[in-house]
Parts: sequence; structure tokens; C-alpha cells
Amino acid sequence: MKWIDAFKESKLVKGFVYAVVGIFSYPGINLVNRLQISGMEHLEKLPRKNVLFVSNHQTYFADVITFIHIFCAASWRKKNRLGIPYYLLWPFTRVKYVAAEETMKSNWLTKLFTLAGAITVKRTWRSDGGEVRRGLDPGDTRKITRALEKNWVITFPQGTTKPFAPGRKGTAFIIKQNKPIVVPVIINGYWRAFNKKGLQFKKKGTKLTVTIKEPMHIDFEDTTENILEKIMDAIEQSKKFMLKSKHHLIGKLDK
Repeated sequence: MKWIDAFKESKLVKGFVYAVVGIFSYPGINLVNRLQISGMEHLEKLPRKNVLFVSNHQTYFADVITFIHIFCAASWRKKNRLGIPYYLLWPFTRVKYVAAEETMKSNWLTKLFTLAGAITVKRTWRSDGGEVRRGLDPGDTRKITRALEKNWVITFPQGTTKPFAPGRKGTAFIIKQNKPIVVPVIINGYWRAFNKKGLQFKKKGTKLTVTIKEPMHIDFEDTTENILEKIMDAIEQSKKFMLKSKHHLIGKLDK
């Protein structure tokens, strides 16, 4: 029903979810581990809608939760730090994030976090323990388009936590269609600090880094292939960055 959807989207509900998730996640992000942020100044002059954040992906939830902390802190004019999280008293809630539908239905906690602004899509599904890649469904594209009309949207072009996985053309298609401001973000350390879901610690005291870059200059008339290539370069997940990455080298040594 429409009124139920409107209630779920209300600032009251999202603010409550942000506060609950934020209070419980803050120690793990900024006290148990060490969060280092750069580039928050690039958030200051962004419009409140049609902004697409593209990022690499290292855990299911800790990455997105950190984004929400940073966006809320930025709305309170904090500079490259979270500090005391009083920003959760009146959080910036015009944020949506793209997430796999099956992930968000896994337990009560993920269902709660869905209320924080999940755009659930069916980009991957699991068959006999394996991940099957598929294209972006037209219905999912419409969801993201509607979200961009009123919000900032976070998406992970690779659609997986595996480093240097190829990007998906659906992201480039959405950019060509909606012409958003595209802000690249690079995260690191989460794969070492947390388990795959990002809800349990693997190694405490880890430095977590989030680098927010300047908005990209994109020719919206360019091909989806070229746009995707530029995005993958911007988030440092293209082939030319592969051999430079400690994550890649350590992964090789661990095998």
C-alpha cells in the first residue's frame, strides 16, 4: 500500500534506523578500528538529488554503513572525520544504496537495514553455492532512476566484494540515462577488518580508509563501454591497478 511505503520512506523511520544502526556500528568503525577519511570537501556543494556515488566493495554492510556515517557527519559540516556521532540526532536521510535482494532478506538485521534506504535488485543469484552473473533487470533500472530523482544513491559497479572483478554495464547505462553527478569513492581495509558481511570483526585495530574523489567529467553521449572503463579507473579496480594492489598480492599469497 502507498501509505505504508510512504511511512517507510519518512524521515522519522529512516532517522530512527540510522540512529540504531549508527550507534551500534560507530565503535567498530571508528574506535575498535581506525577510520581515515579524505575528500569530504567534495560533498559540500553537491545537490540533494541525482548524485551517484560509485565505489569498490569489500563487505556487504560495513561499507554502506560507513558511507551513511560520513554523509551524516558532512551534513553537520564535519571535515574528514566523524568525531562524536551527535550527527545521528538529526541525520541526513536522503540516501539510497543498491543491494542484492537475496542479501537483504537473509535475517532480521538485514531486513531492518533495508529501511535505511536499500534499492534491492536481482543482479546476482546463488545456485548450488555459486554466484551467477546476470544483467540489470529493467525493473531494477527504474527503481534506481526513481531513487536518483530525490536522493543520493550509492552503487557498487562490480556487484561483488571480490577485488578487480569486472564492472557491470548497467551502471554506465544508468549514468547515460539519468545524467547524474558521479562521485567516485575508494575504500580499503574493510576486507581485513571485517568478515564478508561486515558484521563481525576479523582483525581489530585495522586502518579503514575512505577516499572521496572529485565528481567525474563524463560525456553522457559516450558509449557504455567507455563510461564503464572510466568508472573502473576512477575507483581503481581496472586491470592497470590490479598488480599495484596489496589486497591482490596478499590474496595471491593466501591461496
